[in-house]
Amino acid sequence: MTDLSWLTARPVAHRGFHDMNKTRWENTLSAFAAAAERGYAIECDVHLSSDGVPVIIHDGDLQRLTGQDGFVWQRTAAELTALKVGGTSDHVPTLQEALDLVDGRVPMVIELKGIPGRDEGLVAIVGKMLKRYKGKAAIMSFDHWLIRDFPKHAPGIPAGLTAYGKDVKLIEAHFAMLAHEITFTSYAAGDLPNRFVSFVREKLKMPVITWTVHDQPAVDLTIKYADQMTFEGFEPDLVKVA
Repeated sequence: MTDLSWLTARPVAHRGFHDMNKTRWENTLSAFAAAAERGYAIECDVHLSSDGVPVIIHDGDLQRLTGQDGFVWQRTAAELTALKVGGTSDHVPTLQEALDLVDGRVPMVIELKGIPGRDEGLVAIVGKMLKRYKGKAAIMSFDHWLIRDFPKHAPGIPAGLTAYGKDVKLIEAHFAMLAHEITFTSYAAGDLPNRFVSFVREKLKMPVITWTVHDQPAVDLTIKYADQMTFEGFEPDLVKVA
């Protein structure tokens, strides 16, 4: 099994080390720089532009983050990177800009945000970029249709299932994803413990990180049932939680 100790060695800054979008906004180069300077791993969200460039933005639509109407998939990378985030000097960054900025200083955990019919090829494009990248990086997704592409289009890249829930239907769907060579799980802290997380962690020895940790109760759940946390809104110690 691939050594993924680097994935759980340090807390993961959710969308970078932002200040809850007061002056330093989520998923910006400023937030990534702040995380790297503090030694935190970085989680970020990636969509494809209309011309097939991976760009970092959480929402599929542009309104909340840029004040613009429309969707990410309708704009070229040049058009997207010209947009300012939250009225700040930060623009919507490309994934390559973020990789160049971080330059291997801390791990990158990249969540692929797929829109069926709009983000075809996302896994392959990101997989190729990460093959060239010298630093530690992993991909993950909520979207099962993207996870099914991981083994074929991003072989050798650590790949995770982002998940939540405790009910039987959701848990069974998570178990089905084990057929697609995932190597870690990112699970909602508030839905711990559950039998899926217990199985992958204890039986498969698969690392589990939690999302998104904002307070001490979620820290406590992570310490008890997982290996590391994805956090925002505070500045945790640089220690492995488990």
